[in-house]
Parts: sequence; C-alpha cells; structure tokens
Amino acid sequence: MTDKWTDKLDLYLDGELSAAEMRDLDAHLRICPSCSADALARLQLKRAVHSAGKRFTPSADFRQRMQKQIARQPQRSAIRVWLTATAVAVIVLVAAVVPVALRREQLTQRRVFEEIADQHVATLASANPVDVVSSDRHTVKPWFQGKIPFTFNLPELQNSEFTLLGGRMAYLGQAPGAEVIYQIRQHRISVFIFPDQLVGRKLNSDTGLQKQFSFNVESWSRDGLRYFVIGDASSDDIRNLADLLKKAGG
Repeated sequence: MTDKWTDKLDLYLDGELSAAEMRDLDAHLRICPSCSADALARLQLKRAVHSAGKRFTPSADFRQRMQKQIARQPQRSAIRVWLTATAVAVIVLVAAVVPVALRREQLTQRRVFEEIADQHVATLASANPVDVVSSDRHTVKPWFQGKIPFTFNLPELQNSEFTLLGGRMAYLGQAPGAEVIYQIRQHRISVFIFPDQLVGRKLNSDTGLQKQFSFNVESWSRDGLRYFVIGDASSDDIRNLADLLKKAGG
C-alpha cells in the first residue's frame, strides 16, 4: 500500500474526492487486497463510531426549550436549585431514551443498510468475489438451490449494458440469502435477496432510490422477498437494473 492511496481512503469513503479520483481509487481497490482490506476496516469503524455517537443524543429543539425554561426561573435557595437540577437531569435522561425508542425503527433500518453496504464493500475487496462464476442466469440461479430457503428470478440482459458476473452466499444477521453481482462499464453492482419476513418489519415496502454511505441503493419488497441493489454506479444505472429485476420477478 502506498501513501498516495492511503491518504485518500477516508475521503473516498466519505465521497469527498473528485469524480476522476473516485474512479482511480475504485479501480485500485479492485486489484489491491491490502488497500481493500484497509478500506473495509475504516468503513466498519466509521459505522460503529457514527452509531455510538447518535445513540443517546437529545434533540436540538429539546435543548433550546430547556435552556429557555431555565433562563426564566428566578433565583432560588441552594436546595431548590439542587432539586431543579436533579429534575432537569432526569428529564434529560428520559428525553434521551424516549427518542431512541421512537427512532428504533429508523435506526434498525439504517443498520440493515449498513450491513448491506459492508457486504458490498467486502465483495469488491475480495480476491474471489463470486462463488459461482457465470454470465448465464440459468447457471447462477440453480446454484442457489438447496443453499437458501427460497427461489428467485433473474432478468434477461440482452439489449442492456449489464453483464452478469456470478453469485455468492450472503447473510443478514444469521439468515442466508443471495448476492448476485453485475457489472456495467467499470462499476460492479450487488443485488442482495433475502426473505422479506427477515427485514420487512424493519423497512418500508419500497424505500426508493437512496444515497447510502457514498453508494446508490434501491430496495423493494415483492412476492415475499426483499431486494437491495447497491453500487457506486450512477442512480440511472441502479434504477435501470432494479427495473429489470422487478420485471423478471413480476
């Protein structure tokens, strides 16, 4: 690993490099196991720090209301001030815990996307990104039989810019699923498929196209399955591949 690439890894993961630098570093990560492993470790650390930092954070509105309320109070005895301070501390604690409970669904949804993003990065960093190597959907789909408790359809790619590279096993929590890898130009896109009952209660039915951790992601539920399409390709490419998958599954 050279300093040239090491110094840019954090900027790359935060999506703060120029388009040309993003392409160059993306290409380098595909051929350099050392840099790929370092990038994955940094990404996982960023996720952990980000989640920990937001776990018990009172809202800005709550802070402002408490500051205004305290400023309006007249001077009181030391005991009453101590009691007031204690009450405020209890309120702050409750206010910190309650929003966490209210946001649990949102945070759970975010953790699902974090896991999906981490697995996609791990695939890009792997020297052997697929377990079954084939551009034929009739070879890739049957490979999963007996390995996962469901079946799915893959689209016909004729007259499209997408190429099927193969597939591999994926896991969300402890549940097995499928990861199918496609390529368009120099970009690799992962399609994750899991039983909807595993993540359906944690996500909205269709999340639409989103930007997650410098990747474009589209997710939807159909026929008892939850699909995730994720990659650093353009939003149009992600949406086009998602449309092909929806037609194949519909």
